[in-house]
Amino acid sequence: MREILIGILASMFFAVTFILNRSMELSGGSWLWSSSLRFFFMVPFLFLIVLARKNLKQLFVEMFRYPWQWLGWSFVGFVLFYAPLTYAAAYGPGWLVAGTWQLTIVAGVLLGPLFFETRQTEVGAIMVRQRVPMKALLISLLILSGVILIQMQEANGITIQMLVVGILPVLLASIAYPLGNRKMMEVCGGRLDTFQRVLGMTLATIPFWLIIGAVGLVEAGVPETDQILQSFIVAICSGVIATTLFFIATDKARGSQTKLAAVEATQSTQVLFVIIGEFLLLSAPFPNGVAMAGLFIIVLGMLLHSFYSRKIEVKAKGDMLVSARGKGMKM
Repeated sequence: MREILIGILASMFFAVTFILNRSMELSGGSWLWSSSLRFFFMVPFLFLIVLARKNLKQLFVEMFRYPWQWLGWSFVGFVLFYAPLTYAAAYGPGWLVAGTWQLTIVAGVLLGPLFFETRQTEVGAIMVRQRVPMKALLISLLILSGVILIQMQEANGITIQMLVVGILPVLLASIAYPLGNRKMMEVCGGRLDTFQRVLGMTLATIPFWLIIGAVGLVEAGVPETDQILQSFIVAICSGVIATTLFFIATDKARGSQTKLAAVEATQSTQVLFVIIGEFLLLSAPFPNGVAMAGLFIIVLGMLLHSFYSRKIEVKAKGDMLVSARGKGMKM
């Protein structure tokens, strides 16, 4: 339950991304600057946090030990996640981008078979390929149906071009983000804390953001003051606070596919925060009756995820207790 609450809190700060990215595009800012400036601004804050915690040396040791894994999976988790999102925001409304992004809650569940977990048997520890938790998948699909209902409110004004450029890039991002996050957790193996991992992934992607920023300089010139300020706010709220909170939640749930699915499903609540934000800041229409039904389904789905995750956790503790008692009797 604690992991889910942390995930929901992260989603509230993540929502700033969709609202301000759309705001920047409406005011004429380039998506190339919107994406790269966020990560440039993240570096000094994360660096100071890790430095204050006296964990900087350990991070660099890990990065030099596995340089290609850090570069590759950080690129997947950050660049292939955020660049497509900001590109989509340039051509589609925030509600479309935020709604399509919720495909990540299903993508995260389906990624399970790409990973292995250690299991103890009578002959010792063995590596077993993880399975797709079907109940968690069904609950995530229920949540996704609620997101679709919310999207129907604005569907009449959508064009084919908006569908292509507003959905396909986000589809790529929705797969890349959980994949990069999970692979980096695997590379780190619990040796680094969340702040170290976020800083390491940010530093590993700076070369790519420098290239994107250079292209932005050639195509759009120097960014306006408003875009710099809004990118700074996104960097703090979404890049530092939200990313750190979300990674903390996934770190706590890393031993269970069911818990990970529940944590990743908390991102569906971003739609709620985006709707409220766009209504207050961008004068977007408030949800109608169908959209309100979608909101109810999302909340219901999150409650089901919480209940099911708690049930799995209690069962796992019971199994461990029975096993411990069995070993004590054999001795």
